[in-house]
Amino acid sequence: MTDASGESLPVAPEEKSADRLAAEPQVLEEFEEEESAIPALPRAVVSDDFNWASTDHAISLHNVSHRFQGKKALDRVSFVVQRGALHGFVGPNGAGKTTSLKLVCTLLQPQSGRVRVFGEDVVDNIRKVRTMIGFMPDHFSTYRQMTVNEYLDFFAAAYGLAPKRRIEVIEQVLTLVDMNHRQNDLISGLSRGMQQRVGLARVLVNDPELLLLDEPASGLDPRARIELMEILRALRGMGKTIFISSHILSELAELCDAVTIIDRGEIRFSGRIGELLAMPQGRNSLRFEFAPGAPEMSERLTSVAGVVAAEKAGEGAGYRVEFDPARIDANQLLIQVASLGVPVVSFSEDRRHLNEAFMDLTTAGVR
Repeated sequence: MTDASGESLPVAPEEKSADRLAAEPQVLEEFEEEESAIPALPRAVVSDDFNWASTDHAISLHNVSHRFQGKKALDRVSFVVQRGALHGFVGPNGAGKTTSLKLVCTLLQPQSGRVRVFGEDVVDNIRKVRTMIGFMPDHFSTYRQMTVNEYLDFFAAAYGLAPKRRIEVIEQVLTLVDMNHRQNDLISGLSRGMQQRVGLARVLVNDPELLLLDEPASGLDPRARIELMEILRALRGMGKTIFISSHILSELAELCDAVTIIDRGEIRFSGRIGELLAMPQGRNSLRFEFAPGAPEMSERLTSVAGVVAAEKAGEGAGYRVEFDPARIDANQLLIQVASLGVPVVSFSEDRRHLNEAFMDLTTAGVR
């Protein structure tokens, strides 16, 4: 149910039992279609005796498939988010991120597979699941002619909080997002960053254990993004589990301890960020930083025997040099580069970054 502005109201839709869902036409057979032209990429692998229903998992998706008007959105998706984690969810546009989030927060029901929140099935126990989650969609609409306090009071009442308790909760969540001083302002007069804070406060009024955030930093300026990340760290410190979808990979790498990468409706990786960055890259490379004012070095670097490729790395005079270890080792490479006559300020192992892992595990093209 929505109001005139399109805001989702916390009213449960018609519930369906697992038996009733099983009796409805299924579309799983549609997934057994012709082989895709997409190159095969590694799926997340778990043991056969893995306990998908464990309450240690804040979120569990097991073999979930979903289609919209015949088009595949999710294809046998399986992953878990551990209780208390700050877990990133990344993928290209149209990869299936929002569909997955809507399944977890009960706005959609899986056409096949099981979705659980803290061990509770989102179909069989929809009302209980809704008491445990707070969902902040991207570009959600607000009641723009309400004040901040009126807006939060409306949703607190919708969740069944008594008037006295609503006052206490609103003060607490506004303090957390640092918006007490704007509680009597109209939402229409707030900046994008402040509206995002109000949206996060609204998500917190029922004190959920699990926060589902879809692109919360979208459209924010750098300072507002940094402040939002600090708020999320504080919430994680309070014991909340946070599942955050974002395109800002550098911030996710600093913020999250685990990540799930989805592409074209399939899971490419799910696990700790450290494990992802430690995955073999299929190459040996070093990063060299030359003195300021150094000439363009790509051609000189590729002239060294054993060097396969050289490219600029970021701003300044940094270069990533890929080499063949069968022809030259790292020590010999350093000696050869130093002999090129351009001062080397520093060199280091070329460590994988989240954006590079993302590019390696996802495919190009319009979705």
